Amino acid sequence: MSSRNMPKWADVLLVPLFSLVIAFAISALVILAIGEDPIRAMELMVTGSLGSTYGWGYTLYYTTNFLLTGLAVSIAFQAKLFNIGGEGQALIGGLGVALVCLYVPWPNWWTAMIGAILASAVFGALWAAIPAYLQARRGSHIVITTIMFNFIAASVLNYMLSHVLRPPASMDPATARFASELRLPRLADVLEPFGIAFSRSGPANVMLFVALAFCVLAYVMMSRTKLGFEIRAFGQSEPAAHYAGISAFRIIMIAMLISGALSGVMAVNSVMGGPQRLVMNAVEGAGFIGIAVALMGRSHPIGIIAPALLFGFLFQGGSELAIETTIPREMIVIIQALVIMFTGALDNLVRQPLEAMFALGRRKS
Repeated sequence: MSSRNMPKWADVLLVPLFSLVIAFAISALVILAIGEDPIRAMELMVTGSLGSTYGWGYTLYYTTNFLLTGLAVSIAFQAKLFNIGGEGQALIGGLGVALVCLYVPWPNWWTAMIGAILASAVFGALWAAIPAYLQARRGSHIVITTIMFNFIAASVLNYMLSHVLRPPASMDPATARFASELRLPRLADVLEPFGIAFSRSGPANVMLFVALAFCVLAYVMMSRTKLGFEIRAFGQSEPAAHYAGISAFRIIMIAMLISGALSGVMAVNSVMGGPQRLVMNAVEGAGFIGIAVALMGRSHPIGIIAPALLFGFLFQGGSELAIETTIPREMIVIIQALVIMFTGALDNLVRQPLEAMFALGRRKS
């Protein structure tokens, strides 16, 4: 999405920054219109999400989810595939996590985590493979099929939790809790040997480091390997890629399998790292937030880290805002929608004035 009329650094930094400022300014007007002080609201959000290790624990927990779903969307974007099915792929990935945690006798948490990562990746990839195949072989639009598969995934999970995996004595559509030894270490456990005090109440756990590692691996794959070059080449021009001998079917399938696998892995954090059981709302909309994260990060595996942290801040800050003020929790959904709108649909509203400014500067020089 970079422009020839503007330096790459400006496209990467200034466009999303100004889009964010506009979104927050409009959000402040909405908060003012409902009779609350926007400055106090921002102070509460910052304090609640970043002002203590307790707040950081939740902020980084949500950030982990958004890192994985944002990375999933960005890989598909690189091949010009608009994968909106991250939510469903994560739901099915959560099913894989639950099955291996409930029915495999793991000796400790780290072997269970590896098994859960592999199972969730396979389940998420297989769920993404169906719309990928329909796109590659039948020409079915990937946006439509992935959206529809979100609803199918929710129905499948509802059936499994209500009729198959629910404990006999329970009325709650959820699995039994996993064995206590499978609990993922919290950040407090990781930082304690280094003498760093951190709240044990926050759910942030070792999956944060796994998510960051996946970002680095994805960067290496996309920028340093033949497969990454082929994905980017296909995304830039399918006819040119075909002329160069790159198979459209192969790239579509591989890109969507990787994307689905990453979305599925997100469930390890929200299932093993959170409630220690699979519940209906385990994904918490992270599949859709991943789209905004990828857009703001310009589909760059490292560039998505800052947007993921931003949305982690919004999620945790919004929870604190709903507790401390009369501002409803849905207000944060409005802010997220504004961020998505200005970084995606209204991207040119910011981009064109910046392009004109840089063009004017070049003419003067």
